[in-house]
Amino acid sequence: MNTPYDPLYLFIDGQWLDAKSHHTAPVINPATEEVIGQIPLATTAELDRALLAAQRGFEQWRSTVPAERARVLKRAADLLLERAPHIAAQMTLEEGKPIGEAMDEVTRAAEYFEWFAESARRIDGRVVPANRPGVLQMVKRQPIGPVAAFTPWNFPAITPARKLSAALAAGCSVILKPGEESPATALALARALDDAGLPKGVLQVVFGVPDEVSSQLIASPIIRKVTFTGSVPIGRLLSRRAAEGVKPITLELGGHGPVLVFDDADIEHAATQGAANRFRGTGQVCISSTRFIVQRGAYAQFAEHFVAATLALRVGNGMHPHTQVGPLANRRQLSKMEELVADAVAKGAHVLAGGEALPGPGFFFAPTVLANVPMDARIMHEEPFGPIAILMPFNELADGLAEANRLPYGLSAYAFTRSARTAIDVADGLEAGMIGINQYRIVATELPFGGIKESGHGAEGGVEGIEYYLTHKFISQI
Repeated sequence: MNTPYDPLYLFIDGQWLDAKSHHTAPVINPATEEVIGQIPLATTAELDRALLAAQRGFEQWRSTVPAERARVLKRAADLLLERAPHIAAQMTLEEGKPIGEAMDEVTRAAEYFEWFAESARRIDGRVVPANRPGVLQMVKRQPIGPVAAFTPWNFPAITPARKLSAALAAGCSVILKPGEESPATALALARALDDAGLPKGVLQVVFGVPDEVSSQLIASPIIRKVTFTGSVPIGRLLSRRAAEGVKPITLELGGHGPVLVFDDADIEHAATQGAANRFRGTGQVCISSTRFIVQRGAYAQFAEHFVAATLALRVGNGMHPHTQVGPLANRRQLSKMEELVADAVAKGAHVLAGGEALPGPGFFFAPTVLANVPMDARIMHEEPFGPIAILMPFNELADGLAEANRLPYGLSAYAFTRSARTAIDVADGLEAGMIGINQYRIVATELPFGGIKESGHGAEGGVEGIEYYLTHKFISQI
């Protein structure tokens, strides 16, 4: 509980710039509401310096042989694993998640650096047979250029790791702007890369007013690729800015994860694991299950198990080893939960568990289960991004699919059934980039992570992840 919080910096052109002589913003422990640090905000001149450094860094890094790029990434992965207990504690202090979840996240972040270290050595091309003699035709894959990467506060290790590991493996330089709520974790990734021997200028980490930073970076001709994880409205804004420079953008945006539970499923498993999945990360998880759409014959049994599992969850400071649900990230999120529940109840919804903020310091909201939520309630259309679950019945498969696909989101979806035929039909019919059948764990280093519809486009992780940082060059030689 007495773990000190690390000093905060900007990282530009290989230099660590502290908060002195900078405008700063406070970092708040969401479990105690105490200010635990001051984050330096980059000036316009410093962003320009970061851009120039990224340009120089790219010219050096793109020419670095893949085996050397792989060595740096693998060494960074090893350092992250060595430092995992400390990094996890920093994450819990600034973001609030239980310490066990934080440790797991740091470990998985290291796995991405290991995975893409190997991918760096497998960027190949091809020779294409020519249609006339004496001609050599080749297709080469080359790094796209300096990347502007924007990541949120909810997964401050794994989300930057997905972007950094793939971009660096491809030979790109990166300017990373993490979420200001959880800066120390992202800086720990940068520290590991710096200590692993990444040349200066290949990575910069900056903080600031998000709209001002994104506007300046994306508008620069130096930036050739944009990647963003966050909300749909901001994703639209950054897409427009990238389009002005005809720059490709990878987007991983919000979701409203539907779960179809059929009468023949293992109902207790679907319910108890569903509650664990829904309230992991205090519900601040983009692929989290949100709407539990249960076939009518199993609805009462599912609701009983789900509510019991919800009420058994231990809420508290993430530094306590027995805590299962931590605080929300900030007061803004807490107020949003109160508004969403009040709106649903005013329109006729029933609260089966929770439904209110918890007393005392910290941004704690009781894990909440709503039933009989009318379609005109805000929560039926907006991603709650907090500890609220919705239970609703359906009759036939077509009805369940219609509700699951009703919203413009298409990030994650889940289904539970013992029928192979139903599983095939549901997997084919669900409109989502990631689907779990009879399980909620759908993320792995070797698998692509991304959505469709308004949940974004492009993918991170897997063999697909590195492709978005490469270009294809055709060469015809006589």
